[in-house]
Amino acid sequence: MESFPKSALARVEEMTKVAAANPARAVSFQGAPGANSHLAALEIDPECLPVPCFSFEDAIDAVKEGRAARAVIPIENSLHGRVADIHFLLPESGLSIIGEHFMRIRHCLMAKHADAKLTTAMSHPQALGQCRHYLRAKGITPIAYADTAAAAAFVADSDDEGAAAVAPPIAAGIYGLEMIQEGIEDDDRNTTRFVVLSREPVAPNEDDGSLMTTFIFEVKNIPAALYKAMGGFATNGVNMTKLESYQNGASFAATEFFADIEGAPGNPAVDRALEELAFHCNKVRLLGTYKQERKRG
Repeated sequence: MESFPKSALARVEEMTKVAAANPARAVSFQGAPGANSHLAALEIDPECLPVPCFSFEDAIDAVKEGRAARAVIPIENSLHGRVADIHFLLPESGLSIIGEHFMRIRHCLMAKHADAKLTTAMSHPQALGQCRHYLRAKGITPIAYADTAAAAAFVADSDDEGAAAVAPPIAAGIYGLEMIQEGIEDDDRNTTRFVVLSREPVAPNEDDGSLMTTFIFEVKNIPAALYKAMGGFATNGVNMTKLESYQNGASFAATEFFADIEGAPGNPAVDRALEELAFHCNKVRLLGTYKQERKRG
């Protein structure tokens, strides 16, 4: 909490205090009040009590320690790719994915004075990347900060008249900044996918719609292991909507993968595909099964 700018601290403390009195309704998120994750939490559950956390690890710890029932974490953006390293954070947390949410992201340029000559723009690296063409065209230097709304709070506290922030429109009102330009993202389809995490998995009802299952796996270090591991999904007609590779640790000896499939364990086709996957892997770990919010394809 001490890491937030002064303008955000009082709000963070008040929101944290309110949520502490009713942790069953509390939803933790990374960022200061007014961040996109704050807005996502309210879209997912308008009756929730949002809990601002300085880092993704802090938001996850709030759930692990029982201070919040759920966490809302952004994992990928349509313009700038991966947001949070969920494949590192989630397995070690012991939490489960119980839902997903897609949110249209709108970035705004804001500053203390509308007529100031702006030289820098502060925001989360993802937001800066999503607005890089606009900032370059305006000759504004991007400066990375922990999150969008905290960047707005920092600018509000700063004496630098040339400093601006890239943040959601609500942040300008919260921190008393002037709106310079709305909708500065490089593509008006800019969308972020969030996942909802909890201590316990849920058993979603397939009658409510299509289900998704997310898991990580490490293939054996032998020729064609990945090709063979993927064969079970093809032969059983299981649609894999995401496959992303990453290195875990410093050895570079084995590649791990983060994957989403349509369907859930208990479905015979999914069970057969996962069984074949496990045969070609050193490890397979399910991270959660949940209702699909947006149809793939």
